[in-house]
Amino acid sequence: MTRLIGIYGASGFGREVMPIARDRYAHDDARFVFIDDDPTQAVDRANGHDILTWETFLEAGPAAGVAVAIADAPVRRMLMDRCVAAGVPICEIRASNVTVGDDVQIGEGAILQPFSSITSNIRIGRGFHANIYSYVAHDCVIGDFVTLAPGVKCNGNVNIHDFAYIGTGAILRQGTGEKPLVIGAGAVVGMGAVVTKDVAPGATVIGNPARLLEKK
Repeated sequence: MTRLIGIYGASGFGREVMPIARDRYAHDDARFVFIDDDPTQAVDRANGHDILTWETFLEAGPAAGVAVAIADAPVRRMLMDRCVAAGVPICEIRASNVTVGDDVQIGEGAILQPFSSITSNIRIGRGFHANIYSYVAHDCVIGDFVTLAPGVKCNGNVNIHDFAYIGTGAILRQGTGEKPLVIGAGAVVGMGAVVTKDVAPGATVIGNPARLLEKK
């Protein structure tokens, strides 16, 4: 019996994730679809795949799993919790050329895009997104629903707390075992920022070296 694998989100990132998902689950007898609840969605197909609402996805047949390809971390958590409540498995999407080293633990629902690398002795929570060419080095601890945009360089002994967003090309300085570099919960590190000091929860930092973005 054909079972559905859904990519939640038919916008840009979801469309990037879809071919990785097809490759990852190519051995399964699966039908791949997008799930999108946007009421303004004007089309019902994208890149050759049907776009279903959550309700029509549940009605369309048995579900093999869902990957949540939504950048907004609180929405990502809500949608993953929706899947769990409905008894729908959460898929991990991992490109074939991703490297993962020794003693690494990654929570459910990770999306690891091509050329990303997770080295060794790392702990990562639920709903992690690592976009293309990003890396996490040794002895890092990453919370739930953290996003690494393309090209992020997260060096060793860094702690990134829940819901943090690290922008494209950002560099996080290496910490130490005694004093890891800390990115606080819900913090945003701007595109290309070079972070040399801890970032407070909820703060936004930009620049090189990274400094607090002052809101006007």
